Amino acid sequence: MNSYNNLRERILEVIERDIKPYLEMDGGSISLVNVYEGVVYVELTGACETCPSSNMTLKRGVEAILKRKVSGIRAVKLAGLDSTFASD
Repeated sequence: MNSYNNLRERILEVIERDIKPYLEMDGGSISLVNVYEGVVYVELTGACETCPSSNMTLKRGVEAILKRKVSGIRAVKLAGLDSTFASD
């Protein structure tokens, strides 16, 4: 498995196990869109999509957890804000 696929699998594992269940408790969800040069692009859906606290959730929750559990992560951004990474 190449390093990109390995990194992507580790990120997906953390999202599914450590992040998604908590977002789902409040009616939201998250999906991995892309990973590029240490930046993880995600999409927040459901209640997270319109929540006024979604930026805090993204930075203090999702980004903090991913940086702590997966080495090499520089940042987490919303995919829709960068049309280059709107899909994989």
